[in-house]
Amino acid sequence: MKLILLGAPGAGKGTQADILCKELDIPTISTGNILRAAIKAGTETGKQAEAYMKAGKLVPDEVIIGIIHDRVAEDDCKNGYILDGVPRTIAQAESLEKAGIVFDDVISIEISDEVIMERMSGRRVCEHCGASYHLVAVPPKQEGICDKCGGKLIQRHDDEPETVKHRLEVYHQETEPLKDFYAKRGLLKSVENQPTVAETSEAILRALGR
Repeated sequence: MKLILLGAPGAGKGTQADILCKELDIPTISTGNILRAAIKAGTETGKQAEAYMKAGKLVPDEVIIGIIHDRVAEDDCKNGYILDGVPRTIAQAESLEKAGIVFDDVISIEISDEVIMERMSGRRVCEHCGASYHLVAVPPKQEGICDKCGGKLIQRHDDEPETVKHRLEVYHQETEPLKDFYAKRGLLKSVENQPTVAETSEAILRALGR
């Protein structure tokens, strides 16, 4: 089964990808991870990506698609894969098609901006050990202090309200049109975000006929 996970930043794509890869026994392909792996392995596309990154530039779509193409050709992808973080734009989706990278289903996790703002603005991480908390869902025993190591809990720049608002604007402008793109191809399955992670996973698996 070859899947794409779509959803706004904070929709829980990474969490669901981790769960689905275990349930379906297929790997998750995350853009950041495969970029780092390709650079470490010294592949031709990895070297190209590294050159752009060292110059402080965004890695172009054709290089990212090339790295994905190499990754899905590996043995562990024979039974399928989950793409998380790509495509972000119509141009990337078209490039994937041209490269012969196909999908069985595209899952879109539907969640309101208001819920995302609340979810992400409540996140805190330990500046020492990196443990994650949420002021409402998973609060620390002592306010501002990590349960595990006693380190200070901080709010990452990515989780600050203004940053979240900007990321949502970019999502609606650049990534949300992918829903229509894949709906026209008969691949889109929209799944409403549920009260718990487990319930959202169950809803996704039902949408996939599992």
